[in-house]
Amino acid sequence: MELTRTRDEAFLREKARVIRRRIIEMLAVAGSGHPGGTLSSADIVAVLYYAIMRHDPANPGWAERDRFVLSKGHACPVLYAVLAETGYFPVEKLMTLRKLGSILQGHPDMRKTPGVEISSGSLGQGFSVAGGLAAGLRLDSSSSRVYVLVGDGEIEEGQIWEAAMAASHYKLDNLCAVLDYNGLQIDGPTREVMCSDPLPEKWQAFGWKVIRVDGHDIPALISAFDAAKEVRGQPVVIIAKTIKGKGVSFMENGVDWHGKAPSQEEAKKALAELSAGGK
Repeated sequence: MELTRTRDEAFLREKARVIRRRIIEMLAVAGSGHPGGTLSSADIVAVLYYAIMRHDPANPGWAERDRFVLSKGHACPVLYAVLAETGYFPVEKLMTLRKLGSILQGHPDMRKTPGVEISSGSLGQGFSVAGGLAAGLRLDSSSSRVYVLVGDGEIEEGQIWEAAMAASHYKLDNLCAVLDYNGLQIDGPTREVMCSDPLPEKWQAFGWKVIRVDGHDIPALISAFDAAKEVRGQPVVIIAKTIKGKGVSFMENGVDWHGKAPSQEEAKKALAELSAGGK
């Protein structure tokens, strides 16, 4: 499969829709998993893999590739879906999610899954490793960039802020974090569980360049990533406002769908909504 690289909005929106369908399909078969934060980040991941990042599914270890780290590892179905769709492994493998012996475990495993850069799942650690990757690439005089997707519940972890401070100190301008700002985590609204507001000011205080964007606006996401590449002397965080469960009406903004797989009937309804021409 040859990777299509494009900035065409209609193409990218369709790929995000397909990714959302894959998410629902594999979670329904697995009977467990996390739909809410995977659906919210589908547009972000589609733009990164089809329009922004340098990568080669035929050569996952290509030295000049950009790196993507899914720090909120429980959202791995969105990563597995885009990896399959871009040709890292057969799409049929998606239906083995969370099965014994599968290459697709409940959290990303770099030893099992082609295209997965870093094993993640313990919240905060993926973000720290992304900073280490960026520092290593800098030492190698590489032009590759590191993109890391973090959750807005995840940033309650102290390790996030230690890593943010280090990335600023070392002026890692080859590091771009994307905050999936959907406002919900497993225990409820983030503002009630552990309020992290004011977010832009916090990141700025830690020495990061802040870009705010609608996480479902394809052209705006492309512009944000382009702007991030032009920043010098500091890392960038893109705060992407998203809707948890985006694309499935009965999941949208529903905290109950953080970590609950749809039943077969619910999956059927969700897939109907995500059919061609849907959200």
